[in-house]
Amino acid sequence: MRVDTPAVATHLLTDARSRLTPIGGFLRRTSLDELPQLWCVLRGDMSFVGPRPALFNQDDLVTLRTEQGVHQLLPGVTGWAQINGRDELSIADKVRLDAEYLRRRSIWFDLRILMLTVRRVVRSEGVSH
Repeated sequence: MRVDTPAVATHLLTDARSRLTPIGGFLRRTSLDELPQLWCVLRGDMSFVGPRPALFNQDDLVTLRTEQGVHQLLPGVTGWAQINGRDELSIADKVRLDAEYLRRRSIWFDLRILMLTVRRVVRSEGVSH
Protein backbone atom coordinates (compact mmCIF):
# COMPACT_ATOMS: atom_id res chain seq x y z
CA MET A 1 0.00 0.00 0.00
CA ARG A 2 1.35 3.41 -0.97
CA VAL A 3 0.73 6.44 1.19
CA ASP A 4 1.05 9.82 -0.53
CA THR A 5 2.25 12.67 1.62
CA PRO A 6 2.78 16.19 0.34
CA ALA A 7 6.29 17.61 0.14
CA VAL A 8 7.07 19.70 3.20
CA ALA A 9 10.04 22.01 3.61
CA THR A 10 12.48 20.70 6.20
CA HIS A 11 12.27 23.86 8.30
CA LEU A 12 8.51 23.33 8.72
CA LEU A 13 8.90 19.86 10.26
CA THR A 14 8.99 19.57 14.03
CA ASP A 15 11.16 16.43 13.94
CA ALA A 16 12.70 15.84 10.50
CA ARG A 17 14.81 12.94 11.78
CA SER A 18 11.73 10.88 12.61
CA ARG A 19 10.79 10.84 8.91
CA LEU A 20 14.11 9.42 7.72
CA THR A 21 14.78 5.76 7.16
CA PRO A 22 18.32 4.47 7.80
CA ILE A 23 18.95 4.36 4.04
CA GLY A 24 17.47 7.84 3.61
CA GLY A 25 19.72 9.14 6.37
CA PHE A 26 22.78 7.70 4.63
CA LEU A 27 21.72 9.17 1.28
CA ARG A 28 21.15 12.56 2.90
CA ARG A 29 24.41 12.60 4.90
CA THR A 30 26.45 11.66 1.82
CA SER A 31 24.39 13.95 -0.47
CA LEU A 32 23.77 11.01 -2.81
CA ASP A 33 20.12 12.10 -2.81
CA GLU A 34 21.25 15.01 -5.00
CA LEU A 35 22.48 12.82 -7.90
CA PRO A 36 19.17 12.85 -9.84
CA GLN A 37 19.55 16.62 -10.14
CA LEU A 38 22.46 16.06 -12.51
CA TRP A 39 19.86 15.12 -15.12
CA CYS A 40 18.28 18.56 -14.62
CA VAL A 41 21.70 20.17 -15.15
CA LEU A 42 22.15 18.23 -18.40
CA ARG A 43 18.67 19.34 -19.56
CA GLY A 44 19.48 22.97 -18.76
CA ASP A 45 16.85 23.32 -16.02
CA MET A 46 19.51 23.73 -13.31
CA SER A 47 23.15 24.69 -13.02
CA PHE A 48 25.85 23.18 -10.82
CA VAL A 49 26.00 26.36 -8.70
CA GLY A 50 23.09 28.62 -7.79
CA PRO A 51 20.39 28.96 -5.17
CA ARG A 52 18.78 25.66 -4.24
CA PRO A 53 15.35 25.13 -5.82
CA ALA A 54 12.41 26.03 -3.61
CA LEU A 55 9.53 23.68 -2.97
CA PHE A 56 6.13 24.75 -4.29
CA ASN A 57 4.97 25.49 -0.75
CA GLN A 58 7.95 27.58 0.39
CA ASP A 59 6.20 30.90 -0.14
CA ASP A 60 8.37 32.63 2.48
CA LEU A 61 11.56 31.67 0.64
CA VAL A 62 10.19 32.53 -2.80
CA THR A 63 8.95 35.94 -1.62
CA LEU A 64 12.28 36.92 -0.06
CA ARG A 65 14.24 35.67 -3.08
CA THR A 66 12.02 37.67 -5.41
CA GLU A 67 12.55 40.81 -3.32
CA GLN A 68 16.33 40.33 -3.60
CA GLY A 69 16.33 39.47 -7.31
CA VAL A 70 17.61 35.95 -6.62
CA HIS A 71 14.66 34.40 -8.47
CA GLN A 72 16.31 35.36 -11.78
CA LEU A 73 19.13 32.85 -11.20
CA LEU A 74 18.96 29.27 -12.42
CA PRO A 75 18.63 26.91 -9.42
CA GLY A 76 21.78 25.00 -8.55
CA VAL A 77 22.77 21.61 -7.19
CA THR A 78 24.94 23.48 -4.68
CA GLY A 79 25.28 27.09 -3.71
CA TRP A 80 26.85 29.67 -1.45
CA ALA A 81 24.14 29.19 1.18
CA GLN A 82 24.60 25.41 1.15
CA ILE A 83 28.29 25.57 1.95
CA ASN A 84 27.68 28.19 4.64
CA GLY A 85 25.24 26.24 6.75
CA ARG A 86 22.95 24.11 4.59
CA ASP A 87 20.11 22.89 6.85
CA GLU A 88 21.30 24.96 9.80
CA LEU A 89 20.42 28.33 8.21
CA SER A 90 17.22 30.28 8.63
CA ILE A 91 15.27 31.24 5.51
CA ALA A 92 16.42 34.86 5.90
CA ASP A 93 20.08 33.78 6.11
CA LYS A 94 19.74 31.56 3.05
CA VAL A 95 18.29 34.43 1.05
CA ARG A 96 21.01 36.81 2.28
CA LEU A 97 23.69 34.35 1.09
CA ASP A 98 21.84 33.72 -2.19
CA ALA A 99 21.75 37.49 -2.78
CA GLU A 100 25.48 37.68 -2.01
CA TYR A 101 26.05 34.96 -4.60
CA LEU A 102 24.04 36.98 -7.12
CA ARG A 103 26.34 39.98 -6.54
CA ARG A 104 29.61 38.01 -6.54
CA ARG A 105 28.95 35.32 -9.15
CA SER A 106 31.82 34.51 -11.46
CA ILE A 107 33.52 31.39 -12.77
CA TRP A 108 36.11 31.65 -9.97
CA PHE A 109 33.46 32.03 -7.28
CA ASP A 110 31.59 29.02 -8.73
CA LEU A 111 34.79 26.95 -8.69
CA ARG A 112 35.40 27.96 -5.07
CA ILE A 113 31.85 26.92 -4.15
CA LEU A 114 32.26 23.57 -5.95
CA MET A 115 35.54 22.85 -4.12
CA LEU A 116 34.04 23.80 -0.76
CA THR A 117 30.98 21.65 -1.54
CA VAL A 118 33.17 18.57 -2.02
CA ARG A 119 34.84 19.27 1.33
CA ARG A 120 31.49 19.74 3.12
CA VAL A 121 30.01 16.57 1.59
CA VAL A 122 33.03 14.46 2.55
CA ARG A 123 32.79 15.76 6.12
CA SER A 124 28.95 15.62 6.22
CA GLU A 125 28.95 19.23 7.46
CA GLY A 126 25.74 21.20 7.73
CA VAL A 127 23.33 18.27 7.56
CA SER A 128 20.91 18.46 10.47
CA HIS A 129 18.98 15.28 9.64
